[in-house]
Amino acid sequence: MTLLVLGLVIWTAAHLFKPLMPEARGALAGQLGEGPSKGVMAFVIAIALILMIIGFRQAPVENVWFPPAWTKHLNNLLMLIAVALFGLRHAKSRARGWVRDPMLTGVVVWAVAHLLVNGDVASIVLFGWLGIWALVEMVFARSKPAAPLPAPSTAGEIRFVLITLVVYGVIAAIHTWLGYPPFPQG
Repeated sequence: MTLLVLGLVIWTAAHLFKPLMPEARGALAGQLGEGPSKGVMAFVIAIALILMIIGFRQAPVENVWFPPAWTKHLNNLLMLIAVALFGLRHAKSRARGWVRDPMLTGVVVWAVAHLLVNGDVASIVLFGWLGIWALVEMVFARSKPAAPLPAPSTAGEIRFVLITLVVYGVIAAIHTWLGYPPFPQG
C-alpha cells in the first residue's frame, strides 16, 4: 500500500505543481525550455503511474464491503460515459460544449464506476483519491479561460462515437486479459 500512496502523492504533486507554484513551474521552463520541462513533468507522472500500478497490484485484498452483482452493469454504463468524456476533450462534436472539463469529469465518472464494483481498501484509496484529485483539478481549471472549442461536424460526431466504442472495447479486453472481466459471467 505504501507504493500506491507514494504514487498517488507524486501524481497529485506533479499535477498541482503548475497551478499551486506557477513561479517555480515557470522557472523550470525558463531553465530547461518549455518542451523539456513538460518532458520532466511527464516523466515524473509516468513514475507515479508505475508506482500506483505496482502498489495496487501488491496491496493485500482487505474488503470493506462486497458490491452487489448489479453494480457491474452500472459500472459498464459509467465506463462507456467516462471513455466518451475522455475522447470529448479533442472531439469535433457538439457534445464538447456540454462539459467544461471533459477529461477531469471523465476521471470522476471513472472513479465512481470503479468504486461501485470494488470494495477493497486499495481500490477505495486509488479510485477515491483520483476522483477527489480530479475534482480539485476542476477548481483550478475554472480559474483559467475556457479553451476554444473545435468546430463540430457530422464526420467529427461519427469519428467520436466510433473511437469511443473501439477504446471501450480495448479497455474491456485488457481488463478481461488481466483477470478482471468487466461483464457479468454466465
